[in-house]
Amino acid sequence: MTATRAADAATAAQVLQVRDLRVDFPSEAGTIHAVRGLDLDLTPGRTTALVGESGSGKSVSALAVLGLLPDRARVEGSVALRGRELTGLSDKEMSAIRGAEIAMVFQDPLSSLTPVFTVGAQISEALRAHRSTSARQAWTRAVELLDLVGIGDPQRRARAFPHELSGGMRQRVMIAMAIANDPAVIVADEPTTALDVTIQAQILDLLDTARRETGAAMLLITHDLGVAAGVHHADDVVVMYAGRAVETADVDTLFERPRMPYTIGLLGAVPRVDRRTDALIPIPGSPPALLDIGDECQFAPRCPVAVDDCRRTEPRLIEVGAPGAGSPAHRAACIRAGEIGADVRIGDEPVFGAAETLPRSPAPDRDSRPPVLEVAGLTKVFPLTSGLLRRRVGEVRAVNGIDFDIRRGETLALVGESGSGKSTTLLEIMDFAQPPGVVRIGGVDPAAVPRREAKALRRKVSIVFQDPADALDPRFTAFDLIAEPLRALGVPKPDTEIRVDALMRRVGLDPVHADRFPSAFSGGQRQRLAIARALATEPDLIVLDEPLSALDVSVQAEIVNLIRRLQTDSDVAYLVVAHDLSVVRHMADRVAVMYLGSIVEIGAADAVFAAPAHPYTRALLSAVPVPDPRVERERRPIILHGEQPSATREIVGCAFAGRCPLHARLDEARRERCRTSGPLLRPAIGSDAAGTAPSPDHRAACHFLEVER
Repeated sequence: MTATRAADAATAAQVLQVRDLRVDFPSEAGTIHAVRGLDLDLTPGRTTALVGESGSGKSVSALAVLGLLPDRARVEGSVALRGRELTGLSDKEMSAIRGAEIAMVFQDPLSSLTPVFTVGAQISEALRAHRSTSARQAWTRAVELLDLVGIGDPQRRARAFPHELSGGMRQRVMIAMAIANDPAVIVADEPTTALDVTIQAQILDLLDTARRETGAAMLLITHDLGVAAGVHHADDVVVMYAGRAVETADVDTLFERPRMPYTIGLLGAVPRVDRRTDALIPIPGSPPALLDIGDECQFAPRCPVAVDDCRRTEPRLIEVGAPGAGSPAHRAACIRAGEIGADVRIGDEPVFGAAETLPRSPAPDRDSRPPVLEVAGLTKVFPLTSGLLRRRVGEVRAVNGIDFDIRRGETLALVGESGSGKSTTLLEIMDFAQPPGVVRIGGVDPAAVPRREAKALRRKVSIVFQDPADALDPRFTAFDLIAEPLRALGVPKPDTEIRVDALMRRVGLDPVHADRFPSAFSGGQRQRLAIARALATEPDLIVLDEPLSALDVSVQAEIVNLIRRLQTDSDVAYLVVAHDLSVVRHMADRVAVMYLGSIVEIGAADAVFAAPAHPYTRALLSAVPVPDPRVERERRPIILHGEQPSATREIVGCAFAGRCPLHARLDEARRERCRTSGPLLRPAIGSDAAGTAPSPDHRAACHFLEVER
């Protein structure tokens, strides 16, 4: 077969072709060039992952393909579905295509589903919009689809409204709607972003099944390189930056030998759950605003290997490697791509340099350091009321008698699925409202001292919230935000100015920018401001409530390194709530795993990650994707079926028994023990180097820890 005939055959096999796609948005500051000449090919039965930071143009590209952009957007280029040009079609014409030939799974299913109709009615409507079928037949098919995507009791769930379903179930409903009409293309836009890691694993597995069952081409939009690398999750990868594709290849080639410095930077910034490195390697700076784009490499201001030629013209995608069987050629938009070796070095120097070495903290001996926080039997129950008289009809046990402590200079991470009680635990500690004897800060019980002393005790505890944009007052300058707690303590103005200057430098901000408002800072810089504010009162304990979830991966790396650097510079202790176990691996000295209000495993981070003892912990860790296709092929995720039971139920025995993979393999006598007797924390089996002796610090709440050993 000649090269021309091979190219024609490849073109014929492609169900969707995007050529020179451009999307512009008018704004008061000028025209925003959101997508700038994107080329994309989707092949039946294959998944293409579109990855990049926020603002790179991923979601805008997908919405342009489906014709869902607002009227003010200007779209140019070609989008051809099976040879039919879609660009320029009317909304009525596109409506006949959307759902029938191209389906989309959106990021937030709650805002995508109509709240006033049952999920069964909405799936039925999607079927009848594109097929000649009766209402009864459509309903029957809707129930079948709910069963197909793994929703238990589909007859009953079909009559439920979206708000009555969990996040994972709502996303399953969206997938059922997407595959209802056997589309040729499925677009999944960040389908797992708001989901727990265990539910994420279920949804990704379900999407792969949907692709295989329908034979559709799939476009998977994600910021998580681990998701792209996951087994069966992606075949090809397109990396976007500043509205353009800057590297394309099959998944193995891209992860094994990236040739674009931006891709190399993304991979270096991603924390990995399977190992802890000295420090992550962040990408400096921020993506461009895409206004008044110059003819130069848009990554050059952030690129450590940029040369003068990079600023003379914007490089185009050039072929840097041969394609594999059925895979696209390896292309990169970098004039130095040919100099980058397989070890991501140019000559003897790594493209992004070596990571800074941050010593591990604290010292191994916990007993030699005083406790900063002690929690004993912390419980939080919310009453359920009904009617005008607010009659109590039940209760929600959010936290169920947990114990832990944090020593000076160490970091403890609370991890677990949504609804496990992590954030409630933080709020109860910060609220000082627990009964006497439950919470002690620096050896002092805030419930047992006068109000004035309790108020002074608050200086020893600071908090950094999840979203700095919401937590920082937009009317205050950076100086005022950091100075406010100092003024409340009566610190003189000259000393306050000196302290604010020092705090800004300590968190990596330039004091020259102290007169700026939060809106003038990037997301990572705003989080640095929040950390500086938390440090202002010189606390003994800083509480971090999901401090990285609103940040891009490159910015996450900066904040993780900052927190670890602050750990080594002082003896401040940290209590971290995080859903990203990869981040926890790099930040925490100790880990407490929570499930339905109880701690089911606790111990040193290295011991918990290397030898998880509780079946729930093993499932959590196995579900976290690793940004390495070779490692992912060897891993076998433990897929947990179902979701956490409701906290309103009175549970006798082990709360995890209904989802536990180990419970399913036990004999009936042992199962009965799980159902009738609640397990207590006890030393884990085989947590030392030899894998035999129990560690008193590493404990797990399971009756049958020895079964997996």
